[in-house]
Amino acid sequence: MKKLSNWMSVALWAAICATGCLAQERHGLPEGFVYLDEAVPGIVIDLKYATEDNFVGQVIDGYGQLRAILSEPAAAALAEVQASLQPFGLGLKVFDAYRPQRAVDHFVRWSEDPDDQRTRAAFYPDVAKEDLFEEGYIAARSGHSRGSTVDLALVYRDEAGALHELDMGSDYDFFGPVSWPASSGVSGQQRANRALLHRVMTAHGFNHYDREWWHFALADEPYPDTYFDFPD
Repeated sequence: MKKLSNWMSVALWAAICATGCLAQERHGLPEGFVYLDEAVPGIVIDLKYATEDNFVGQVIDGYGQLRAILSEPAAAALAEVQASLQPFGLGLKVFDAYRPQRAVDHFVRWSEDPDDQRTRAAFYPDVAKEDLFEEGYIAARSGHSRGSTVDLALVYRDEAGALHELDMGSDYDFFGPVSWPASSGVSGQQRANRALLHRVMTAHGFNHYDREWWHFALADEPYPDTYFDFPD
């Protein structure tokens, strides 16, 4: 599909999707979106859904490359977060950002297969698979598909230059109360690390989700009613 002209692309796309349709695929990124590795200097990308290291156990539909995408305003805010951390020897590591609707549909299909329990021990040992929707860990529509939500952690480099994540008390995408930001089931240092991430993200315009320490959405997101489906 040819790119829409600059003067109408974003407005028309948003209007179409606001009526209930998903955004159509385009070659490259649509207007208003950027790759994080280009927009945020020094950011670390570890896109879990482009690998088999995730709760489904396979590469997720729509993740064709190891590049994270966000809306321009969300990426600009994230660049401010990164810049504020660098004087302290810290930085951001992104696990997921924009998520195509087709990826969410993949999650839904996985959740409807009761026989596929291969990742349960690692990701949801204390939650029945059929309860993941009801308990808010999976949804048929995700804020990630609106393009301004990001999953991330804090990282630092040791004296030898090796990269380490700050200990947050649970792995990314672990479905259970220990992953809730206010969980009392983690150590004091782990709570402090979560509080630092929360503080720096909210200071730059992001809201947090009360069941995932890693999940933040831009408060003033540019496409609040649009669920995009262009692949990465």
